[in-house]
Amino acid sequence: MIKDINLKGSQLNTAISVFYIFYILAEFPTSILVKRLQFNRVIPIITLCWGLVCLSTGFVKGFSSLVVTRILLGFFEGCLFPSMTLLLCNWYKREELAMRVAYLFIASALSGAFGGLLAWAILHMDGVAGYPGWRWLYILEGIITVVSAFMCIFLIPKNYQTAYFLNDEDKAIMKHRAEISESYSGGSGHYTMKDIKEAAKDPKSWGHAVIQIAVVTILYGFGTFLPLIIKNGFHYSTVQAQYFVIPVNLWGAIAYAIGAYLSDKYNARFLAMIICAPVGIAGYAILLCDVPASVRYFATYLIATACFLCTGTNIAWLSGNCAPDGKRAASLGIQLTLTNIGGVVSGQIYQTKAAPKYTLGHSWSLGCLAFAWFGWWIMRYMYLRREKEKQRLLAEGYVTPGGEFTDRSPEFKYQF
Repeated sequence: MIKDINLKGSQLNTAISVFYIFYILAEFPTSILVKRLQFNRVIPIITLCWGLVCLSTGFVKGFSSLVVTRILLGFFEGCLFPSMTLLLCNWYKREELAMRVAYLFIASALSGAFGGLLAWAILHMDGVAGYPGWRWLYILEGIITVVSAFMCIFLIPKNYQTAYFLNDEDKAIMKHRAEISESYSGGSGHYTMKDIKEAAKDPKSWGHAVIQIAVVTILYGFGTFLPLIIKNGFHYSTVQAQYFVIPVNLWGAIAYAIGAYLSDKYNARFLAMIICAPVGIAGYAILLCDVPASVRYFATYLIATACFLCTGTNIAWLSGNCAPDGKRAASLGIQLTLTNIGGVVSGQIYQTKAAPKYTLGHSWSLGCLAFAWFGWWIMRYMYLRREKEKQRLLAEGYVTPGGEFTDRSPEFKYQF
């Protein structure tokens, strides 16, 4: 692409970073409005638009057209992720969320693996119909996404009452689960300005959001630049780099699936992240050392162990500790909006001129994981202090007045 559309200097990095401008602007309003607009309408429309823009990227002629497609792609992805996350929050209890949010990130890891395999195959189409392989990659992946959008129209139900995959007994169970969730969250499903204000005033919304900036810098930097890191840093060909990406992403998906399952089973959000982050730190430390390519390639598996699990579990931890529904949506909106500052950063720390060592990118990523590790200890301390205060209020016989139930109420117990 760089050669074919005549990109100069850091224009590729600029195109990568502008993606996150509208991504950031889209996430908060989407979090607030998507339930009202209905998930079964929003997700197919966004996916369709995303697919069309991806397909169009296969026909860009220069830097300006590339930037336009990247901006539009960022906007539609910014709408998509909070829509999918909140859809899960509306179907599952908070004790089940880590594994369900994990599915989104496992899908991301598998898409990296499948995308690498697809890229490896499609690059062999180089020259077909006069198009280079990279153009075919965008065109075919765009078509696949458009087909997925039409499938979503039929696959995503409006709610559990209309779900085609639930029988009458299942729907009765879902009704009972919904009543339990609503009684615990204190939410009617209608979001108010008060909910948004409560989320904005709560330090945990911003604490988890700042940590998310750090871990997403790693996730996006690793996901976007891994083929280049392998190609330039380990001196492999473009085709070799594409298929060496596949097992790394598969391992990331497996590690996250195991971590998320254990996190849900033992209700251990903090412990899962605090154990995995040092593994990723060790991976970046190895990449910064002058060691054989095989050892540095092994380091990418260590990074994959941490980056998906730490990113997804931090979202699940905040989501499970917010009530009512409106505050949860607003808190996630704040977190996901600030998150993508990390995307802007990741596009700048892996500069082409820094190849093959990418010292700044690896050092910055190592520091981000270390920052997140310390941040989770601070969040745990805050939750413990709040729980202690709640226990004191309960001992004194305090009961939250009707209609005022939030996660700060003594009856609400935080997850750790």
